[in-house]
Amino acid sequence: MAITSLDGKRFAEMVIMGANHLSNNANVVDALNVFPVPDGDTGTNMNLSMTSGAKEVQKNVQEHIGMVASALSKGLLMGARGNSGVILSQLFRGLGKAIENKKEISAKEFASALEAGVETAYKAVMKPVEGTILTVAKDAAKKGVEIAKNETDLVKVMEAVVQEAKKSLKRTPELLPVLKEVGVVDSGGQGLVFVYEGFLAELKGETLSTTSNPPISMNEMVNAEHHKSVQSFMNTEDIKFGYCTEFMVKFAKDKLAAHPFSEHEFRNDLSHYGDSLLVISDDEIVKVHIHSEQPGEVLTYAQQYGQLINMKIENMRQQHSTIIDEMHNTLSSEQQVEKQEYGIIAVSMGSGIGNLFKSIGANAIIEGGQTMNPSTEDILKAIDDVNAEKIIILPNNKNIIMAAEQAAQVASQEIIVIPSKTVPQGMASLLAFNPSLTLDENKNGMNEALQHVKTGQITYAVRDTTIDGITISKDDYMGIADGKIVGTNKNLVTATTSLLSNMLEEDDEIVTLIYGKDVSTNDVDEVVSYINQNYEDIEVEIHNGEQPLYSFIFSIE
Repeated sequence: MAITSLDGKRFAEMVIMGANHLSNNANVVDALNVFPVPDGDTGTNMNLSMTSGAKEVQKNVQEHIGMVASALSKGLLMGARGNSGVILSQLFRGLGKAIENKKEISAKEFASALEAGVETAYKAVMKPVEGTILTVAKDAAKKGVEIAKNETDLVKVMEAVVQEAKKSLKRTPELLPVLKEVGVVDSGGQGLVFVYEGFLAELKGETLSTTSNPPISMNEMVNAEHHKSVQSFMNTEDIKFGYCTEFMVKFAKDKLAAHPFSEHEFRNDLSHYGDSLLVISDDEIVKVHIHSEQPGEVLTYAQQYGQLINMKIENMRQQHSTIIDEMHNTLSSEQQVEKQEYGIIAVSMGSGIGNLFKSIGANAIIEGGQTMNPSTEDILKAIDDVNAEKIIILPNNKNIIMAAEQAAQVASQEIIVIPSKTVPQGMASLLAFNPSLTLDENKNGMNEALQHVKTGQITYAVRDTTIDGITISKDDYMGIADGKIVGTNKNLVTATTSLLSNMLEEDDEIVTLIYGKDVSTNDVDEVVSYINQNYEDIEVEIHNGEQPLYSFIFSIE
């Protein structure tokens, strides 16, 4: 039977299905990142962003589609992580604005709303690049509008949207040469296709298959859930589901014979027992994280599929009371920080790098960067914590800049975002800050400072590939100069000294060397010795950044 109108309840189910399908395939999206670095996280970012939107929708399910779309927009806005997550949030922000006053919509109005989302997303990106998620969204929406001129069935229109999104995705390597060279399609575009496939499956009443490998580890997902620090904004008695319950079920053949396991049905059944639900399964085990008021009932239900192992139940009300008491004790023993004129926020990976930023003037550090980009909500919390009239944000990662800019638009304070793409750029920019200057003057000076520092990074390859004419083997160390891979080697020190020789020039004066948590002192000594022997006029500063994934980060000035 044709579906000619779409209300809030059905749209909510579409969103939830789309979020689940993206979650089940997040690892596929991650694998499409062009650079073979260990922090390829487009799928993770889109998954966490879409999950945040779906959770807000679940709290606001109602007939009025405009209200549900607004809830989706709000959830995505606050949960948006990375450029892909921010663009996804803008696509549905535009869609939400287009239908905010509608109780239900037709197929034609739905297609037009998709197109409105594309317009909003393009405006949000400073320099839109074709061959990305933007192109896939644009082509799909255009096809939807074209079909909806003569088609009233939402299923038919959504089928056309999905088909065109897939065709557009296949064309992305022709529009973006680096995709063609590496032999992949755009990762963000693939993520959007998964969302749209979920929409279509819900409209058709179909169940989508799941991947056998988890998109991200259960620990990462649980940490992301708990990362949202809301303790100070709620009362202990407001906690609806009081027990954080984690466990695993080791499947038993005899029990599966009586109760065949379906991850989709398992997740749906558990959703009735609480919230913050995460489910990951393979052929042998299913892992579960849930906030529930009756953890015993959850365990009893799960036990029908096998043996319970690795159980952990924590009383969150008790934990929350303890946290609040500690916060009150801290505030009573220390005077709350008075509002300052300036506050500087830096995003940092590694405690050593965080301490470096604090030592040169940062007021607050957001833990994040590679593999776990902070969300818009994380940045907004830091803005409030700094308690300043004028705020400067240093993202220090190209994939965090858009989320920082989105937070700046939402917040009420005067805020500028310095587009620092690396830790060395952020440090150089921060050193140019002058508290006696105006915000605009500091913006100009700090942006100028970005131009006078070169960034080198050493990390390892996560797969075999060829990029920019360089053949790269899995686990080789890669030298990256200002975002471009310039060489590889199986030996860490050789890769590092080769990169330095590639980047150092006659006029350079200072090399600041930041080494990671897995680097030995012998490796550091060898690199420093190389610089001293071959570049005697260059001063070397050494810092233990304790950063993961990147063995060395160095700035050259």
